[in-house]
Amino acid sequence: MVKVSSISQYQRILENLSDAVLYFDQSKMLSYINSAGEILLGVSSRQVQGQSVDKIIQCVKGTLVKEIERALESGTSLVERNLELVSTGGQCVTVDCSITPIYEGNNPNAVLLELQQVDRHLQISKESQLILQQSALKILVKGLAHEIKNPLGGLRGAAQLLEQELEDDSLKEYTQIIIEEADRLKNLMDRMLGPNALPKNKKMNIHGVLERVRLVVQAEVSADVHISRDYDPSIPDVYADKDQLIQAFLNIVRNAAQAVGEKGEIKIKTRIDRKITIGSRQNRLVAKIDIIDNGPGVKKEMQEQIFYPMVTGRAEGTGLGLSISQSIINRYDGLIEYTREGGCTLFSVYLPLETGHG
Repeated sequence: MVKVSSISQYQRILENLSDAVLYFDQSKMLSYINSAGEILLGVSSRQVQGQSVDKIIQCVKGTLVKEIERALESGTSLVERNLELVSTGGQCVTVDCSITPIYEGNNPNAVLLELQQVDRHLQISKESQLILQQSALKILVKGLAHEIKNPLGGLRGAAQLLEQELEDDSLKEYTQIIIEEADRLKNLMDRMLGPNALPKNKKMNIHGVLERVRLVVQAEVSADVHISRDYDPSIPDVYADKDQLIQAFLNIVRNAAQAVGEKGEIKIKTRIDRKITIGSRQNRLVAKIDIIDNGPGVKKEMQEQIFYPMVTGRAEGTGLGLSISQSIINRYDGLIEYTREGGCTLFSVYLPLETGHG
């Protein structure tokens, strides 16, 4: 006989798994689903308790009932690769599904389903690569800025000394060009490096930051550009520098406003995500902020480089906004992703809510 303490221990293990686990009894009705399963399928345990597999797991093609019956009849485990499911929120996910019959005596009378999200693992790999690229890029830009700013300072100083020696004022026009261009390049280097002041971190409501950004951008765009919001009021406070977060989100929302032009829709949406892996770290709670616009999106050949400095699809752009935003969000162990869904451009900002700074 299994002790109650052991059952609690096993349940804690199942609740902390990153893969979804569902247990169906001999009537093929759900008797257990772990928290990863709730997140993957967009359901709550209380909501689906006692329901059949068909009502809980919606497959894009076919059903799992026949596979479950086959596993029970044969008494052996089965695996369904790249199975496409639709969550209650309408999101399509790709999983590998393991179906394991559970024996009582000599006969299997229950079944255990394990769902491993394949596309999420690919996404985690992509995110890790992006974080490594950003880290390497930051080191490269910092070294490059140092190598450029040092001779610029000497060049500017020499131009100022030369200007003092010139008796003909008409010639000073040329030294002024040298000084102004040196200043312009220095400012460009400073912008590429992003904020250099020490952050003044404190707990704050993320919606206060987003509302500030929304009002600023709404005042800048035409009356035919509508910026709406869909906020989740249950999101806990984040621990960060308010001015830096405003700068990060301002760059993204302004980017969306430039994409839609004189007429379009922009939406700022916030939600809580659970058990999200960013890089090599799994976060229990993450604030997900989506900036969605119905503009034309980023050209396919530029999508992998949009967070690099000096990369832009606009003739008048500097290509620094998204790079600076990514750098700021990385400081808080977060990440910005770009996707294109349903004819809309989606920039998703992930901010961990439990970083140990509070």
